[in-house]
Amino acid sequence: MTKEETEESKNNQDPKDNLSNADKNETEEKNNKILPEEKIKELEDKLARTLAEMENQRRRFEKERQDAFEYGGFAFAKEALNLIDNLERAKQSLENDETLKDKETLKKSVEHIEIIYNDVISIFKKNNIEPIKSIDQKLDPNLHQAMMEIEDDSKDSGTIIQEIQKGFLMKDRLLRPSLVGVSKKSSKAENKKNPKDDKNKPKTKEN
Repeated sequence: MTKEETEESKNNQDPKDNLSNADKNETEEKNNKILPEEKIKELEDKLARTLAEMENQRRRFEKERQDAFEYGGFAFAKEALNLIDNLERAKQSLENDETLKDKETLKKSVEHIEIIYNDVISIFKKNNIEPIKSIDQKLDPNLHQAMMEIEDDSKDSGTIIQEIQKGFLMKDRLLRPSLVGVSKKSSKAENKKNPKDDKNKPKTKEN
């Protein structure tokens, strides 16, 4: 290459290339200025962050493994609750059938359904699936879902007096809430409970 061609090549060089080279040189100069102690500290920080992340991943994996062991059948158990519902519906349907009322057939059929029902509940309990207590319990939003209010002056307000659908727990995890009806005081009882204070009434002048 002639001298003239060399000069022309330098003139045609992209200015960005010159800037890029300058940045590289500046970075190299900075790296050369970093002391060994600073490099060691930087590496120690990176190592500590890496170890912390590995420990977090280990804990997450351990929790997922434990949950899989304890609650692996959660979805299956939730679906299996349909068996309980269907058995209860079948029993109610038979008991409400006027053609079977007071007949031996009805009695035997209900007994068979109850045997199957109790067997299913027993299998559930062996697998840490327990029905939620509802009747005569105070409404707990974590366990119960109120579907209606029923006037009952013999119970405190918010007491469960009807169970529409049984709820279940799997260990400490809610499979489904109990659907319930809760008591409320009648308007008559409320008025009796909170009588108007005659002393607070403004006195009127008597003629």
